[in-house]
Amino acid sequence: MQELHDAPLAPLTTFRLGGPATRLVTATTDAEVVAAVQKADDTGTPLLIIGGGSNLVIGDKGFDGTALRIATQGFELTGTTLELAAGEVWTDAVARTVEAGLAGIECLAGIPGSAGATPIQNVGAYGQEVSSTITEVVAYDRETRETVTLQSADCAFSYRHSRFKADPERYVVLRVRFALEDANGLSAPIKYAETARALGVDPGDRVPLTAARETVLKLRTGKGMVLDPEDHDTWSAGSFFTNPILTDTEFTAFHARVRDRLGDGVAPPAYPAGEGHTKTSAAWLIDKAGFTKGYGTGPARISTKHTLALTNRGAATTEDLLTLAREVVAGVHETFGITLVNEPVTVGVSV
Repeated sequence: MQELHDAPLAPLTTFRLGGPATRLVTATTDAEVVAAVQKADDTGTPLLIIGGGSNLVIGDKGFDGTALRIATQGFELTGTTLELAAGEVWTDAVARTVEAGLAGIECLAGIPGSAGATPIQNVGAYGQEVSSTITEVVAYDRETRETVTLQSADCAFSYRHSRFKADPERYVVLRVRFALEDANGLSAPIKYAETARALGVDPGDRVPLTAARETVLKLRTGKGMVLDPEDHDTWSAGSFFTNPILTDTEFTAFHARVRDRLGDGVAPPAYPAGEGHTKTSAAWLIDKAGFTKGYGTGPARISTKHTLALTNRGAATTEDLLTLAREVVAGVHETFGITLVNEPVTVGVSV
């Protein structure tokens, strides 16, 4: 188990932002992860868990405590059952399941980060969410001080949310188990309209697994959502804001505000989100509020490829990023009466 002091954290995040940690521990086995967590808990030391760093906004002052980087490895495929160690690189794991001819997570290709983060955020994109294939999550329970196995039904999955996100100080994910599908080399039914159009099929159709993965990677790359050290549009946390879910009453008021601001002929995006609720598009709200692609003149700007991504153009500080985020939140609220919620986890700061 490697241990460093006054260790830079910015290189461990996709934003490349944030100050140092008092202590950085890198764990390569589950036992090392548990030992590091127990040591922090026993000494009352603040603990920050870092996986792939793709969903973190760390303050410029850094983290006064122990940062635990989970670098465990393990890819076990038995029939259609997949078990991943928390430290496995997610996009590599997706590629391996496609190579194995198994469907279920192929449209989650290109998402940065580690496997252990996927159940926390209920990672999803292009019509798939990990909650539809996760069967079990093995985690260390800091409250009971034991390793537990949680069934999918006990994880309280919802849109970009879970039991783990609701109680972030309790569980440390160690392993994630999935039930995939052998569809004779074909994908799961394509649900997302943009993906279907790009593939030239109808929603609900299946396509070769490799075609689904490659198409999603191409779509993500076009939006700056596939990591590239040479492309500052990828120096981000992907989508910075979640899509708002509104009650029927809230959506009616929102729709009226859209008509007042943009005219009778403009209808906002609307997607069913459970009884009495409608989901709308954060990207649409941001764009229509005047924050278009490339917005900003400082070192932190909106991506030139996607309005949902706030980016570090190479010399930004975390405060630069937060200033931009706050401007977007205030502008959208003033225009449409909706308060955007940040998707990344903030450490030592807030939007």
